[in-house]
Amino acid sequence: MTRPIGRVAELVRYPVKSMAGIASESAFLGWYGLDGDRRFAFRRTGDRSGMPWLTASRLADLILHQPFGLDERTGEPLPTHVRTPAGAQHELWSRDLQQEVAARFGSEVELMQMRHGIFDESPVSVISAVTIAGVCRAAGVPVDPRRFRANILIESGDRDPFLEERWVGGTLLFGEREPRPAVRVTMPDERCRMLSLDPKTGEHEARVLKAVVQLNQNNAGVYGAVVRTGTIRLGEPVSLALSDEA
Repeated sequence: MTRPIGRVAELVRYPVKSMAGIASESAFLGWYGLDGDRRFAFRRTGDRSGMPWLTASRLADLILHQPFGLDERTGEPLPTHVRTPAGAQHELWSRDLQQEVAARFGSEVELMQMRHGIFDESPVSVISAVTIAGVCRAAGVPVDPRRFRANILIESGDRDPFLEERWVGGTLLFGEREPRPAVRVTMPDERCRMLSLDPKTGEHEARVLKAVVQLNQNNAGVYGAVVRTGTIRLGEPVSLALSDEA
C-alpha cells in the first residue's frame, strides 16, 4: 500500500560536519546519502574516543562557518572554501582555516575527508515542516528549519507534529518517474544540544531542546537508509510505501 504524504520543500547538504548547510533545487541521493553531505569533519587531534569529530555541541561557532564553492572532480559537489563568522574566506584545506577553528576551540584540530561520509546514525535525515513549526511554537522561538539540520524537509497536509514517527518501517518514494529514489525510514531522530543553537548567532537557547523532550521524548524527525538511488528535486511529491512494493 502506497499513499501520498506531501512534497519536497527543501534539500540541504552539510559538506562539513556541524558547519552551515547548502540548500539546492535538486540533489542526487546516493548509497551514502545526498552527494556531498558530511564528507568532511574536523577531528580533535589526540582524541582516541572513537568519536573524535569536533561538533557544534563542543564549539557552537562551527554552525556560523559557511562552506561555499564547487569542486566536482570526485563526481559529487564539494566546497572549495569556508567563510568564517568574521567574514574571512579561507580555502577548505588551508592552514588558515585549520588555525582559525583551532583557536576558537582552544586545541589542535585536523580536517578529515571520508568518501562515505561522517554520520552519527544514518546517511539521510528527514523532517516535516509541521514538526518544526510545532517545536518552535512550543519553545517560543522563530520557525527556522536550519536548527534541525535535516537533509530533506517535507511539506505535508497532515497537521500533527511528529507525524514522521508513523513512517518508521516504511519507505519514502520521491517523485513520479520510475524507478523512484527511495529511503527506508529506520528510526526516530534523537536530538542533542545542537538543536538549541541559533543558526544565525550560535547562541544557546535551552528551551528548544526542552520542548522536544516534553513534546516527544527528545525525538524530532527520522533517519533513513537509501534503498534506491536517484535525483530528488524540490516540489516533487513524496509517497510512503508500507509494504515491499517500494
